[in-house]
Amino acid sequence: MKEYDFVVIGSGIAGLSFALKAARHGSVAVITKRKGADTNTAWAQGGIACVTSDEDSFQLHVRDTLEAGAGLCDEAVVRTIVTEGPERICELAELGLQFDEREVSGHREFDLGKEGGHSKRRVLHVRDVTGREIEETLLRELARQSDVQLLENHMAVDLITAAKLGFAAEDRCLGVYVLDEKTGEVETIRADRIVLATGGCGKVYLYTTNPDIATGDGVAMAWRAGVEIANMEFIQFHPTCLFHPQAKSFLISEAVRGEGGILRNNRGEDFMKRYDPRGSLAPRDIVARAIDAEIKRSGAQCVFLDMTHKPAEFIRERFPHIYQTCLRFGIDMFKQAIPVVPAAHYQCGGIKTDINGATNLPGLYAIGEVACTGLHGANRLASNSLLEGLVVAHRAAAAVQTRFARKQKVPLPEWKSGNVQDVDELVVIYHNWDEIRRLMWDYVGIVRTDKRLQRASARLRNLQREIREFYWNFKVSVDLLELRNLAAVAALIVDSALCRKESRGLHYTLDYPEADDRHFKHDTLLSRG
Repeated sequence: MKEYDFVVIGSGIAGLSFALKAARHGSVAVITKRKGADTNTAWAQGGIACVTSDEDSFQLHVRDTLEAGAGLCDEAVVRTIVTEGPERICELAELGLQFDEREVSGHREFDLGKEGGHSKRRVLHVRDVTGREIEETLLRELARQSDVQLLENHMAVDLITAAKLGFAAEDRCLGVYVLDEKTGEVETIRADRIVLATGGCGKVYLYTTNPDIATGDGVAMAWRAGVEIANMEFIQFHPTCLFHPQAKSFLISEAVRGEGGILRNNRGEDFMKRYDPRGSLAPRDIVARAIDAEIKRSGAQCVFLDMTHKPAEFIRERFPHIYQTCLRFGIDMFKQAIPVVPAAHYQCGGIKTDINGATNLPGLYAIGEVACTGLHGANRLASNSLLEGLVVAHRAAAAVQTRFARKQKVPLPEWKSGNVQDVDELVVIYHNWDEIRRLMWDYVGIVRTDKRLQRASARLRNLQREIREFYWNFKVSVDLLELRNLAAVAALIVDSALCRKESRGLHYTLDYPEADDRHFKHDTLLSRG
């Protein structure tokens, strides 16, 4: 059995930021199921929304966030995260991260971007690879810490809680079972303070901008431990994922539209003005639904994002990664519009927490995309997610020092595999994985109906029974654990969507096309209890 003062599950911006600060107070294990850099953070292109300009203000950033959130944001949380952001940005800079700058009247200042839903330029960026630069900066700093152990190729299986062990006293988190992918053995790790920073669940959908690791592991583990889950019906579909048969999950950043990109249909029309006066810079939920409607109306496979009116040198300097990737697929942004379609991008719900990342299970914290703090409400404002990860990680690192009293150690049982077999029918796992992702895309997508949701719910219940049988009869593997988590999160999304009999933010249903503030202006809360 291994023992640490803190265990962090996930190695994105939130998990690594917490680990660096917690290391000042004790031993830390960072558990990640692939390499340290295999995270949603590393795929983030746009940047971090933060007030740094005299032309901007905290009040404007708060207002833009509340408007995007469609009435479900917690205003106190929004205000806290927005106002504490600049200090956290300074900390990143002290670690060596250099955001893009420009020369203005003889001095240097941040070259701020603008994205959908923002009233001012406030997005700090490093060209179009902001997330990758942040990830590399934090991992480089982590490698310097002697009290932090990065356990790569380790996948968390389940949380160990007092309730699961049969103790009648107050339930609390005691540790975690972790699969060592190299040995195939499940280890028991003890920690009084466990932080879930596992990111999102984009792979629950057939088409997503997320990397393969985004299988909703943290939400599923928390759900099985009896932790409260909030607002999982609000899945953000990014409007512009590259549409090409050989391109997998490649995002065309919203910053492209922020710098003048125009969405056009297959007839070359700037169609967004028909849906919103802000045109191509409307919030993501509006743009995604508009693209979906245009595609269905015309029978086309995609729409197009046009930057051909911008100078070639500007495109090459501002979007080098996007430009080179498109060129690799035979698309020259200088001369032709980029074919794009919406794809699942970000979960606005997750594990219910307070502003410090604390859940309703003592000893368990959740930070980053896996958590629902109240910042995003029914729709995330672009580039607010990295900001949230930084601020809440900082607050969580402070909270775990002051709010958690160590208690008597409870003996933890080692993992018991019992009389199980090696998985020799991987085709079953792959078939179930594919079925979940297809039914979620077809029935629980951008536009929903109760009938589609009920079909999805019925099939998911059957799939979960099949997966449970598979789980208990075979030796655990990463593929099997991810499938189990995907099924659990898919069911949570469907159950949450069925609870909300209105259209709000990212949840749009043809059966209830209007918002209903009288009955549904509140979070959707689910728990196994």
